[in-house]
Amino acid sequence: MLSAEELSALDSWRFSRRMPSRAAAVRELLRLGLTNEGISLATAGKKSSSYGLISSGSTSKTKDGSAEGHE
Repeated sequence: MLSAEELSALDSWRFSRRMPSRAAAVRELLRLGLTNEGISLATAGKKSSSYGLISSGSTSKTKDGSAEGHE
């Protein structure tokens, strides 16, 4: 939720950049803020499994309960 002042500032920023929607403005401000903090954004096409905590050589259980290795 945004206060009336925050909403006004967002709209002013958005209109000055001719952005199509508030949502687009919020996404762009988020991207700018993260970049400013040195946080690299995920590149397009990366799978969520690329960010997992399990290494590629781990094992998991199949539906029948037996172990299955991943390579």
